[in-house]
Amino acid sequence: MINLPSVTLIALTGINIEQHRKALEYSCRGINFGAVKLIEKESPNVDEWCRKIVFDLGDYVDTSHCLLIHADGYVVNPEMWKDEWLGLDYLGSPWPLPNDTYSYRTPTGELIRVGNSVGLRSKKLLDLPKKLNLPWKSWFNNFNEDGFLCCHHRAELQKNGCVFGTFEQALEFGRETVLSENTGKDTFLFHDFGGENEKYRGLI
Repeated sequence: MINLPSVTLIALTGINIEQHRKALEYSCRGINFGAVKLIEKESPNVDEWCRKIVFDLGDYVDTSHCLLIHADGYVVNPEMWKDEWLGLDYLGSPWPLPNDTYSYRTPTGELIRVGNSVGLRSKKLLDLPKKLNLPWKSWFNNFNEDGFLCCHHRAELQKNGCVFGTFEQALEFGRETVLSENTGKDTFLFHDFGGENEKYRGLI
């Protein structure tokens, strides 16, 4: 068993409660987490859920890091865990190259290739949006919480000491989208949001 006493495995949801519970249980195969929590919070829509992840998730985490999972995204290969990831404040699956000039980009235009909601976050990063009073507003008409943290407010978080994972680390950590760089490769976790991960679908 891998012991991760400094990591809280967590899910926050108001829907598909039983599926989230199964995802938490499946993610515990081979790993002893410091805590495992299912936070049931009603969210009228995905935008409100994203706001709660950005500003409220830290209220439920007492360890140095948390691993946020979903009913369609969780740990599948626990043996691929790397302790070096605990030196990061955010690590998610790699993002594809965008087909436009604004997706996966910071306000200054820097292209970001690592994000995704299912992933590892430090307690420090979780608490900063509220501490810094970051404004909650849309970016090109979306409120995606991973974009909020990894792109829109990346500079503020980095100025406060947050370290984001590299593309190379993300390739081993997780997958959401099929890319040329991850074709045929196993990962620690997955997220089937885009419907591109048939290999791991239906495990729970």
